[in-house]
Amino acid sequence: MRLLTTSLLIATLGLTACATVRDSSINPANWFGRSQSEPIQRESKAAKNPLIPEERRTGLFKSLRNDIVAYNGQPIDQVSGLVIERIPGGAIIRATGISSFDGAHSVQLTPATDDSTPVEGVLTYRLEAERPSALRRTTSQRVRTVTAAVRLSDNDLKDVRVIRVEGERNAQTTARR
Repeated sequence: MRLLTTSLLIATLGLTACATVRDSSINPANWFGRSQSEPIQRESKAAKNPLIPEERRTGLFKSLRNDIVAYNGQPIDQVSGLVIERIPGGAIIRATGISSFDGAHSVQLTPATDDSTPVEGVLTYRLEAERPSALRRTTSQRVRTVTAAVRLSDNDLKDVRVIRVEGERNAQTTARR
């Protein structure tokens, strides 16, 4: 009985030490640090016409299909939060943003590169949403807040040092400690 009590006491102290040591690499909550907001420097719009939708194939048998699904998403006005949640076998990137219009739907994190690979250790996504067909008046910020997430495996994250999510006016970044 004494051995069981001692083992439980040691295990409890070990788990509480992870919560109290905030800057420790042992603490799983410190896998990525807190996100920071940055301004966006936009390239000239002459290179890419935003009115022409990007065409992407989706689905399990995408190579067998001939139909192309077009995603007409536009960048969200402002990215307000970025959280990296550790899960078994990888991580979930969850971004929250504030749209400049009501009724944003089909919100997603779109990779900045075609093959979703990091560039110099930075993995970049754009937080995008589609506009509704009928324009509505703009309401409160709470109504215009949207969230999207994407799951990445440990293999996807092996060369990643910084995760960056861009909106129209700013970007949120978080770096590995």
